[in-house]
Amino acid sequence: MFDNPSPASQKVLQLLLTSKNVLLSGPPGVGKTRLLSEVAGQFAAGQFGAVGIPTLNHADEVAIQDADEAQVFRTVFHQNSKYRDFVTGIAPAVGNAKAGEFTVVEGTLFRAAEHARQEGCASLLIIDEINRGPAVQVFGGAMVAIEADKRLGADGKPHELTQFFEVMMPPEGAIKEYALPDRLFILAVQNQADTSVEPMDVAFLRRFEPYRLEPDETVLRQHFGIEGGSARALPDQVVGPDDLFEASVRAWMAVNSRIAVGRGRDFQIGHGVLMSPVVRDITLENAHELVAKGWGKVVAHVSEVFYGDTRSLAIALNAAESDEVVGAPLKIVEHAFGSEIRYELEGEAGWMQESLYSGLRQIGGI
Repeated sequence: MFDNPSPASQKVLQLLLTSKNVLLSGPPGVGKTRLLSEVAGQFAAGQFGAVGIPTLNHADEVAIQDADEAQVFRTVFHQNSKYRDFVTGIAPAVGNAKAGEFTVVEGTLFRAAEHARQEGCASLLIIDEINRGPAVQVFGGAMVAIEADKRLGADGKPHELTQFFEVMMPPEGAIKEYALPDRLFILAVQNQADTSVEPMDVAFLRRFEPYRLEPDETVLRQHFGIEGGSARALPDQVVGPDDLFEASVRAWMAVNSRIAVGRGRDFQIGHGVLMSPVVRDITLENAHELVAKGWGKVVAHVSEVFYGDTRSLAIALNAAESDEVVGAPLKIVEHAFGSEIRYELEGEAGWMQESLYSGLRQIGGI
């Protein structure tokens, strides 16, 4: 299934081996979800190649050959995520004749840890949108216990640095001290540009090894099969699909450069938003449809990044300052509103349909 694992997935697996906890981040559209799926698939199938997962006694660095020994657990954090959903706790019982009753539930972390405690077994816990929920409260006492040197030893026994925390043990609910196993690996994902989340606790973040994905123009050029790449000379008027694709790549790069200055790298937009399926020998008309669809997403993202700030939006899209720029699809116009100056971006609605190529050239400063 994974005959040619990507360098990124192999790097993440190696970080998991050494640090136990990895935090994957990057702007939207850079391939975080795809990378998650690839890492999870390789982990579950035991296909690690030279990376491997250590055996319980750490005698050899070997891959798990039996897929049943490696299991992937998944959860998504949100505003209502609770400690009991992640570790353990009391929750209302469900089912017939259980009205008014309560039960001790097993959270995702607890189930993953219990699996990894078994001989020859390993668990990968994937936490998506980790910064969308109250992560510190959800982890509770496990926040310190997840550190690599605070786990149980490779033999499953505690050592002088092992960190214990109290857990309500299912099903009877007895309070016991609990420590996390050596072969529990945690891969978390966050999108820092999301306006509905708040910054993560710094002390919590220190427990994770960071791995960041960046927007990559090389991926786009390979995807579109653009001949000449960045050295390609673009004509004043579009001739073929490659001209349109390359103009799109350069305009996207220019927008990301301006976003990095205006808001920061976390608010950039990844290459994935422009990667619609491409048919070889595509017509210029069909290429126009694909590029316009992608740029609808780019403009929507930029509008969200600079919401309420029309001037900054105009700068990001390189809008012309006045009518003196002949043929500019995008223009920024000043209006007097009482004693205040207001700005309006003209051409935003129609340029992708009426003058896509010239609009991309304007945005890219070509």
